[in-house]
Amino acid sequence: MAIRFERTWSDPELELYRDTVVRFIEEELAPGDEAARREGNVGHAVWRKAGELGLLCADIPDDYGGGGGDFRHEAVVYEEMTRRSLTGMNTSVHAIVAHYILNHGTEAQKCAWLPRMARGELVGAIAMTEPGTGSDLQAIRTRAVRTDNGWRIDGSKTFISNGLLAGLVLVVCKTDPAQRAKGTSILVVETAQAQGYRVGRVLDKIGLKAQDTSELFFDGVEVPAGNLLGGEEGKGFYQLMGDLPYERLVIGVMALAAMEGAYEATLQYVRDRQVFGKPLAEQQNTRFKLAEVATQITVGRAFIDQCVHRLLAGTLDTATASMAKLWASETQGRVIDECLQLFGGYGYMDEYPISRLYTDARVQRIYGGTSEIMKEVIARAL
Repeated sequence: MAIRFERTWSDPELELYRDTVVRFIEEELAPGDEAARREGNVGHAVWRKAGELGLLCADIPDDYGGGGGDFRHEAVVYEEMTRRSLTGMNTSVHAIVAHYILNHGTEAQKCAWLPRMARGELVGAIAMTEPGTGSDLQAIRTRAVRTDNGWRIDGSKTFISNGLLAGLVLVVCKTDPAQRAKGTSILVVETAQAQGYRVGRVLDKIGLKAQDTSELFFDGVEVPAGNLLGGEEGKGFYQLMGDLPYERLVIGVMALAAMEGAYEATLQYVRDRQVFGKPLAEQQNTRFKLAEVATQITVGRAFIDQCVHRLLAGTLDTATASMAKLWASETQGRVIDECLQLFGGYGYMDEYPISRLYTDARVQRIYGGTSEIMKEVIARAL
C-alpha cells in the first residue's frame, strides 16, 4: 500500500475547495509560470482572477469581503502552489497583511482595505527589512513625522515580497526615534495614490524566480492620519509580535508541502529511470533514501497538523510556532537535497521541478525570522 500523507485537519468540504484551488493553479497560474519567471512577476490579472474565485483572504470574515473560512483554507492554497514550485503569487504575505489589518486595524480600515484585498484589487506587502538591519527591527531608520494632515514617510526598504505589484504596503517605521520598540508604528500606504513612492529593482534571486521581490523607496510620502494602523502611535512592534504564530506556521505548512511535492516527483522519476538494466527505484540505496524521506515527512505532518489545530483553537504560542518554522524549514533543505541527488545530473537542470524546489527552499531558513532567531525564541521559553 502506498504511503499517504493525510492531514488530520482536512474534511470533505475542504477537499472540494482543494479541487477548486488545483483547477485555478493548473488553468490560470501554471501556464504563465515560465513567462513569470522571466519577468519576475505574475502580473495583476491572475491576482484578480484568484479574487473572483474566492481564493484570496479565505480566512477573513465575509463581513469584510473575505471567504469566511479559517486558516485551513489558506493552507490549502499554500500547499498546492508550493508542492508544484509555483511561487509567483505570494498569497501568504497577502494573507499576513490582511491579518494585520483584521487584528489591529480600526473598523474604518478593515472596511476600506480588506474587501479590495479579497477581490485582488489590492496586492498586499509588508515593508519591514531595510539595508543593514536584517532581523533587528528595532534598528530601522525609516522615519514618519506628523504633518497637518497626517504623516510624511522617508526611508527605504529591501527584500519586499510582492513589492512590484503591491497596491497596499504596511510600512514599519519610526514615529519616535528616541524610543526603540515603543517608537515603532505601522503606516499603511496605498501605492497608487502615493507621491514620492517608488519601486526600485525587482531583485534577482537564486530561487522564487516568478515572485516580485523589490526595493521600495519613500521620499516624503504623505498619508492621512487615518492610515496609522490601529489609530494609535507606538504600537507597531506589539502588532508585529502579535501575529508571529500565524506567520511562522504558514512557513511550516509551505515547507512540508514542498517536501511532499519533492518526494512525489522523485518517486515517479526513480520508477521510470533505468540504471544498469533496471529501474533506479529497485536499487537499495534509492529505497532506503526514500524510506528516510517518507519517514521525515510523516513525522513532520504530525507536528505541523498539531500546530494547525492549536492555531484554530487559539492556543498556538510563539515558541511552538517557532519550532514549527525551524524544524520544517531545516528539514525541507535536507529532504529536497536528498531527492535532488536521486535525479543525478537532471536534478541540476532548471527544467526539472526538483531543481526549483531546491533553490526555493533555501530562503525558508531566512525570511520570517532566521533559524538562529527561531532558536533564540525557543531558548527563551525553556
